Amino acid sequence: MTRRRPLLALAASAAAAALLLTGCAAGEGSAIADNEPTAAPDEEQRWSDDTLTLDFATYNPLSLVVKDQGWLEDATSGDVTVTWVQSAGSNKANEALRAGAVDVGSTAGSAALLARSNGSPIKTIDIYSQPEWSAIVVGANSPLTSVSELAGKKVAATKGTDPYFFLLQALEEAGVPLESVDVQNLQHADGKTALENGSVDAWAGLDPLMATSEATAGSRLLYRNVDFNTYGFLNATEDFLEESPDLAQLVVNAYEKAREWAQENPEETAGILAEAAGIDPAIATATLERTTLDIDPAPGKTQRDVLEIVGPIFVESGDVPNQEQVDDALDSLFDDSYASRANPDALN
Repeated sequence: MTRRRPLLALAASAAAAALLLTGCAAGEGSAIADNEPTAAPDEEQRWSDDTLTLDFATYNPLSLVVKDQGWLEDATSGDVTVTWVQSAGSNKANEALRAGAVDVGSTAGSAALLARSNGSPIKTIDIYSQPEWSAIVVGANSPLTSVSELAGKKVAATKGTDPYFFLLQALEEAGVPLESVDVQNLQHADGKTALENGSVDAWAGLDPLMATSEATAGSRLLYRNVDFNTYGFLNATEDFLEESPDLAQLVVNAYEKAREWAQENPEETAGILAEAAGIDPAIATATLERTTLDIDPAPGKTQRDVLEIVGPIFVESGDVPNQEQVDDALDSLFDDSYASRANPDALN
């Protein structure tokens, strides 16, 4: 990638400097932070890089809105090539982040912690949703009525994602040893297919695939627990944050604009999700009804409290070698500076 140095302010005083990407949040009178580039009003915009690559995913409705509305492309006026890469699941987003294939990727909170615990150099810069996107799903004619009956059964789950960790928590709560369950490691869409064709007895599902299976195949949610769902995390590579804090702030600004837009335009948001996922608008609406967008976007104690419950499960299941790595990841995963200074109006 071609790196370009940001244009230096010419002779503008601090009082006259204008924020290019962000401003202080309403009610905040703090000085401009180091990662907030400034420029005199008549200066030509310059960005720290000429490329920006980020993911979009059907489990992340705000990413779909940002992509659909073209705010990043408009804000950079063609000076930055914006590339969108679809993520099929948190595990795929983590793979792309680790490989440097994307600068910013969206995962479940549990998946972000797992990646950081295993050495992936990522930071969470925004919380995009509090979803109830995972549950244990069984077929329409399944005789199963409780999680305790999953012992000795085949269950599809995508390892390294929230539905997988939802399954682990559900089994632990029900007193079912993980080794007594035949976990089939299938990508989310393949898990849905396996459930519907009878290849597995249950599936750790993910919306909107889960809502689709309910609507089209009569699948049934065997077990729900919103507290077992971790939040939606927007993550960036440490290299990207170090080299392009201006573009990172731009992305977070766009996400916060999308949060406002999605809540003001629920039907349009459902339509965008329906088109992206290839599902009926009614199914998209049901999915969004299980997704809370009106939350504080800054990663912090609320998310840490959830992850402190999930973290030890990583060690017990062998996904992370020891608790020390989990604790270190919890201490280093969050960077709340971008979300704390987010300014959706900067993209108007």
